Amino acid sequence: MRQQRIGIVMHGVTGRMGMNQHLIRSVLAIRDQGGVMLSDGAFLVPDPIIVGRNAEKIEALAKKHGVERWTTDMDAALANPDDTIFFDAASTQMRPGLLARAIEAGKHVYSEKPVSEGLEEAMKIARLARQKGVKNGIVHDKLDLPGLLKLKRLRDSGFFGKILSVKGEFGYWVFEGDWMPAQRPSWNYRAQDGGGMISDMLCHWRYVLDNVVAPVRSVSCLGFTHIPERWDENGEAYKATADDAAYATFLLEGDIVAHINSSWCTRVRRDDLVTFQVDGTHGSAVAGLHKCYSQHRVNTPKPVWNPDEPQTLDFYADWEEVPDNTVFDNGFKVQWEQFLRHVAEDAPWHYTLLEGAKGVQLAQAGYQSSKERRWVDLEPLEV
Repeated sequence: MRQQRIGIVMHGVTGRMGMNQHLIRSVLAIRDQGGVMLSDGAFLVPDPIIVGRNAEKIEALAKKHGVERWTTDMDAALANPDDTIFFDAASTQMRPGLLARAIEAGKHVYSEKPVSEGLEEAMKIARLARQKGVKNGIVHDKLDLPGLLKLKRLRDSGFFGKILSVKGEFGYWVFEGDWMPAQRPSWNYRAQDGGGMISDMLCHWRYVLDNVVAPVRSVSCLGFTHIPERWDENGEAYKATADDAAYATFLLEGDIVAHINSSWCTRVRRDDLVTFQVDGTHGSAVAGLHKCYSQHRVNTPKPVWNPDEPQTLDFYADWEEVPDNTVFDNGFKVQWEQFLRHVAEDAPWHYTLLEGAKGVQLAQAGYQSSKERRWVDLEPLEV
């Protein structure tokens, strides 16, 4: 088996998402399976170097997972011509500067989202990548979840007929941190540290709606800070300054109306932590992270409103589960394989930093809408 090495500078992988999804379950999983196969039959094998500020922490992580290289010297890592990709999963506030340094050093860049806190900065980074001729990508993890892949399969098959609307529910109860430790980091609830539900999730909803349903054209959004005080990792009380819930309505191409509730202040009574229901003239479907259920018009029940008697219909029974029909790999890993092929042999890749800027654009428009209490249209973006 012919193998070809590709060096990857990985920053921000001591955090939960960077470590679990990107380092362990993606890059190291690809390495351990022998690489990703290229069109000529060779296998491209990633060779990561972990970069971080805490030497003790990154050394321990490297040793635990069999990563031979680690460093606290970002400049040296970026200067090494044997490492051609830079990946970042650290804080949003640091990201634009790090991406710019990597691009200037001639690295291809792959990044978690959002790419920045503001649209102007996001577009500046996208234009710099194009100017320098480096390949670039933004993580779009939810698109390769089995549930959303099945939902897209239904759309592409014409199952829905004319799509009318989308209803999304996302979130769960994040404990305040006093009597029960919080299960999300405290910075998520401080606006000054880059926290906020609108900035966190509307960039996701942009690529989900754009790619699974139809492009987003405008937004009306209300953001709230429902819980004004929380407790940090040290048990210290702090003022929550970031929005912890967002209630957004989107108008999509084709006059499709989408509404998505996003909240860290809701208790779950649905099939999954996120669900999307798409309603069309010929059928409807509801997707979570892994499962998807559909109901065609010929299987649609005919309820009659009667508040004086208990409901006799079992509305769940009339939905059918969409089968897997294929083996679904980890969505983050699938995207890493796609990007590695893109870098190595120019395989097709759509999710560039410009697509990341579109997510920032929607989040920025969401904040503007919430502040001004009005609809905000999205202008086309070009690099």
